[in-house]
Amino acid sequence: MNEKLIQYLWNFKIFKNFDFKDVEGNELQILNFGKWNFDSGPDFLLGKIKTKDLVLAGNIELHVKSSDWIFHQHSGNPEFENLILHAVFINDVEIAELKQKNIPTLELKEYIDESLLWKYESMLKENQFIACERIFVPEKIPFHFWEESLLKKLDEKSTEIEESLKLNQNNYEAVLFQNLAYAFGLKVNAPIFKQIAESLDFITVNKIRQNLTQLEALFFGMSGWLKNPEDEQMKVWKREFDFLSAKFNLPQITFNPKFSKLRPPNFPTIRLSQLASLYHLNQNLFSKLISAKKITQIYEIFENVKASEYWNNRFNFGKISPVEGEKALTKDFVDLVLINAILPVKYTYHKNFNENINDEILDFYRNISPEKNTVIEGWKSLKIPVESALESQALLFHHKNYCQRKDCLNCGIGLQLLKK
Repeated sequence: MNEKLIQYLWNFKIFKNFDFKDVEGNELQILNFGKWNFDSGPDFLLGKIKTKDLVLAGNIELHVKSSDWIFHQHSGNPEFENLILHAVFINDVEIAELKQKNIPTLELKEYIDESLLWKYESMLKENQFIACERIFVPEKIPFHFWEESLLKKLDEKSTEIEESLKLNQNNYEAVLFQNLAYAFGLKVNAPIFKQIAESLDFITVNKIRQNLTQLEALFFGMSGWLKNPEDEQMKVWKREFDFLSAKFNLPQITFNPKFSKLRPPNFPTIRLSQLASLYHLNQNLFSKLISAKKITQIYEIFENVKASEYWNNRFNFGKISPVEGEKALTKDFVDLVLINAILPVKYTYHKNFNENINDEILDFYRNISPEKNTVIEGWKSLKIPVESALESQALLFHHKNYCQRKDCLNCGIGLQLLKK
């Protein structure tokens, strides 16, 4: 038992019955449980009770033990002057100050279901995928949980995008480019790819996008790969990069994308070539993505995106691979780019002037396949059907913000599980 749980039960009125009597045996009616106070002072403000035929309005303080009043040094604190009730789990000592002021003490132990306490304590102790795993049932997931969780995640991401917009003079195309670079980098190279994108003036990318060789040269040169050319194509890229460096006064800094722990199709060489292809093939990429109303329209944009011909028999510079073939984008990869870059930017762009954007964005997520990772597999093991990115994104957000923190008392699912 802890004070946070007492406050939680009081706020949501989770008691076996409400035939309350104070520690002296007087009937006590709670006419208003008050408003939960997260600042200093009493735990609940603006409460109202009826005791000894008197109706009292004021504040309510909760403790695990009545002696916590002394331990927390509330005596003489002016913030507690307008107190009308002291509610405690166990009344271990009489507080003379409260008795003198005729402030009743309510002992809650007998009004709280013991099984609820067991549930809560077991959730805090268990070292499992989620704290409530042993008592979890899918039927306790609240109505609209999926939509509300995903929109919270989008709002969180939108705040980051708005900060990027401030740094980029409200240039959405530049911010989209940075977010796409991040998504193309996947988990290993996402931060590095984004640094490359942020170090470039998007005007430069826009000016050379019609020339695929120059666009690749720009990305490869910024990655530090063209200093010692190993074949003729690398020499071409180096000449183009040197030309671009002089013309656009490119920053004299190189980044070092990682190859370790990556499957060859995810090597940074391939992903940066594909990113160059995306911008080369779509002169109005931002407007196409922002105006798309259906998921199929976005998939069409990525249909012909592939690494340049040089990479048909290579994964790294100068090294011929026995595996040959065009290196196009897979649908799973495009889905990740949609989830992590395109839809958050699209949501941010539309949210302040399109009142239907929530429904439109949610429909996009409903038509995207769910991610595959250990967190989603954990949820699936609890018999939760994860059929689209709507469910997978909601569950990832919930796991990160509630389950990992064991914040069960602020969790909608936890509330439902503790109620019964």
